[in-house]
Amino acid sequence: MPLDLSELRELLTALNQTDIAELTLKSEDFELTVRRGLQAANGHNLARISMGETTAPMPTPPIALTPPDVPANGGAISIPPTPPPNADRRFVEVLSPMVGTFYRSPAPDEAPFVEIGDRIRSGQTVCIIEAMKLMNEIEAEVSGEIVEILVEDASPVEYGQPLMRVNPG
Repeated sequence: MPLDLSELRELLTALNQTDIAELTLKSEDFELTVRRGLQAANGHNLARISMGETTAPMPTPPIALTPPDVPANGGAISIPPTPPPNADRRFVEVLSPMVGTFYRSPAPDEAPFVEIGDRIRSGQTVCIIEAMKLMNEIEAEVSGEIVEILVEDASPVEYGQPLMRVNPG
């Protein structure tokens, strides 16, 4: 399956608009692996792209991703972070500090820690992330009002994924 530059550009653009962290395409001729979530020194996300026999990173320095500059033979691509479409800069996001399963309440038969519209204080537990059979309480870093809960109960979450939005104050 030959993959031309415009198809690769279209694929990278589509991936940048999703939460997909890793994608691997394999054929008889090549293997393409795209991984997101790495952080460059300049704060941009990196996607590691490898083409060839292995998925080992190429020794090419990161470059800024603009449509005409997609590398043909692999290398690291810097993808500027794109905020969610409805993200409001005045809100503070509660981020997942780990990979695990998000729970809104301490037990299935108990009330959620917080609901939309609740006032919270800094240090208050707002949810639990289960990781490797350990329940980790996630505390708010700011006081304010819960304006949005972004994750469904009992859903898997990734490191750095926004869980809730808080209107500080």
